Amino acid sequence: MKKTLFVVVCLFCTSAAFGQYIGASISSQPQIYEAPSHPAHASYAPIAQETTVISGNNFSYAQGDRPASDFPQAPPVSLGAAARELKKEHAQIKKARIVWENQ
Repeated sequence: MKKTLFVVVCLFCTSAAFGQYIGASISSQPQIYEAPSHPAHASYAPIAQETTVISGNNFSYAQGDRPASDFPQAPPVSLGAAARELKKEHAQIKKARIVWENQ
């Protein structure tokens, strides 16, 4: 146990010393970042013609909301039916072989 602890402490100290050595070689001078300028992106240009990404000339347009009846929905399950189903699942689960009682 003592040997393992000694090895761990030695590795920790070695890595700390190595980190200080590497950290000293990094320059402390600030490096200024200059964002590239793109003046062409801010200029005015005429709007281009629209192009389609779908093959063919079919075009459809719709506006408004679809009623909820358009979407199939499962009938709601009653609370009693859900409880009975959970009780059946609980009865089928394997029980523990040994029961420990603290005295």
